[in-house]
Amino acid sequence: MSTNIGSQYTDMANAIRALSMDAVQAANSGHPGMPMGMADVATVLWARHMKFDPAAPGWADRDRFILSAGHGSMLIYSLLHLTGFEDVTMDELRNFRQMGSLTAGHPEYGHTPGVEATTGPLGQGISMAVGMALAERMLNAEYGDDLVDHRTWVIASDGDLQEGISHEAISIAGHLKLNRLCVLWDDNEISIDGATSVSESTDVVKRFEAAGWTTARVDGHDMDAIDQALSEARQSDKPVLISCQTTIGFGAPTKAGTAGSHGAPLGDEEIAGARKALGWDHAPFVIPDEVYENWRAVGSPEAHDAWRDRLASTDKADELVSQLSGEPGEAGLEALAAWRKQVAEERPDLASRAASGKTLEAIIRSWPGLIGGSADLTGSNLTKTSHGGAVTADDYAGPYIHFGVREHGMAACANGMALHGGITPYVATFLVFADYCRGSMRLSSLMEQPVVYVLTHDSIGLGEDGPTHQPVETLASLRAIPNMHVFRPADALETAEAWELSLKRDNGPSVLALSRQKLPFLREDDGAENMSARGAYVLRDAADAKAVIIATGSEVSLAVEAQAKLAEEGIAVRVVSAPCLDIFLDQAASYQDEVLGTDLPVIGVEAALRYGWDSIIGRKGQFVGMSGFGASAPAGELYEHFNITAPAVAEAVRKALG
Repeated sequence: MSTNIGSQYTDMANAIRALSMDAVQAANSGHPGMPMGMADVATVLWARHMKFDPAAPGWADRDRFILSAGHGSMLIYSLLHLTGFEDVTMDELRNFRQMGSLTAGHPEYGHTPGVEATTGPLGQGISMAVGMALAERMLNAEYGDDLVDHRTWVIASDGDLQEGISHEAISIAGHLKLNRLCVLWDDNEISIDGATSVSESTDVVKRFEAAGWTTARVDGHDMDAIDQALSEARQSDKPVLISCQTTIGFGAPTKAGTAGSHGAPLGDEEIAGARKALGWDHAPFVIPDEVYENWRAVGSPEAHDAWRDRLASTDKADELVSQLSGEPGEAGLEALAAWRKQVAEERPDLASRAASGKTLEAIIRSWPGLIGGSADLTGSNLTKTSHGGAVTADDYAGPYIHFGVREHGMAACANGMALHGGITPYVATFLVFADYCRGSMRLSSLMEQPVVYVLTHDSIGLGEDGPTHQPVETLASLRAIPNMHVFRPADALETAEAWELSLKRDNGPSVLALSRQKLPFLREDDGAENMSARGAYVLRDAADAKAVIIATGSEVSLAVEAQAKLAEEGIAVRVVSAPCLDIFLDQAASYQDEVLGTDLPVIGVEAALRYGWDSIIGRKGQFVGMSGFGASAPAGELYEHFNITAPAVAEAVRKALG
């Protein structure tokens, strides 16, 4: 190993190796090989190229570091501890992977200060990093270099680059020339099954080059070469991949370079041998004062101070701070309230996807940082407004992003943009293609990120495209994700309300499941109160009601028709609209009883599968909906064919009443 860069860096890297070996051994669980292999790369990056302030983990203009290879979590925990992030104490390292510790098995955003993203599933970290790099460029276009000028650094593994999502993300990054993004690939040629050659023969570097990236190859244990490659990466006009050719488990006498060091403790004998090979003559979890001093000397508190001075001297300070806070501004809230009232007055009959587009048109200028995009379905999702253009490699100022047919990469980018701060992202595709976004959507919920998923063509009502595009099971599967709010609005006013609730939410994602077909306007109030805020509400009441019909989306109008038909027969029923079952089920039992009654039969109506409805209608309750896949035909014929009609709803009520 070259020592021209300074012998202290070797000891600094070996401190990472020792802590990683010791913590995994103490936990009897974990992945020591990657931190040991990438310790030299990480040391040079953090000590000589990263801009960060350990005393201020959330400093807005810090560089972002993403450990996409999240299984090697002891790498980042060691770095955070050694550089002086005060919450990441030695006791936390000793309690690696234990209940309540800050050092979880995989890094978790919001749990450990200094962790920028939750990176367990491979491919997610590098893909979220693309969103972070894009957010930086978009904010830079608005606020300039004095206030927004930072980089995104990623350490990625072979697994990250094999996962399909990474292919989507690197294509987006290359197309948009996100030159503040640098990926350091841990090219160690080892996977869980053994050598990567058992399953992979792609020339990864050429793949990145084909996607428009600058590439380089270095010896991942030559610190001078690493330093030079990182310096050159800072000058690139494209995103950069550096292939760091490393030895997994570097220093371990028998397990280095083998899958045996990947995902299991090395064992006492192997650790003793590694200590000897590395010249690390210190007890477990002991770091010499000199090494601590060298590590605590890195970081950029002076750059942070200079940034604060620049912020204080600009007339954009209040605007930027407000936008970075993520709090909805007064202008945005006023625009939403005014739009609700306008919709209530005009009472338009619109497909909810069209109502969504009109809502965006009405509010986007009043909502700083509201940035959207679509997976090549802009004209179907209706997510691009007339205000501003699209983001390009030459102009990052536009409020719209063409993501291409890359649903999963798009969703991960949205997570990265939300995590970065200053951007409120919404992304769009068809509801059935949520399955292509699901890994990222799950992480949105886990990380409590306020991403808005605009998912149109929400049922068999999309018609002729047939069962491949008709999402009969998707609503249930999305509702099953903890902390996900799934809205299915019944008319234009509920659509505006769903947008308002989604944009005001700061602790999790929302889905807007929107119709292709036109929906009749149903509401009779003035729009002053957001009736969707409690998830479900009484839309049409009846004196001495004998039953309750609860429906979502396009089927609410069928419930209203059925109510009128039954009234002619002397059967009084209540109609409940449930734009968000997730919110409704979180309400107090007293409110649920107020809406549904305590002893009335409840009939559910939704052009989807019954899964998830039994908690509302009861195991023996009546349900009008789908029981299998759809078919290819015009929407009206499909509703008739599958017996999702007002007469069918009325018959379900009669059956429930016996």
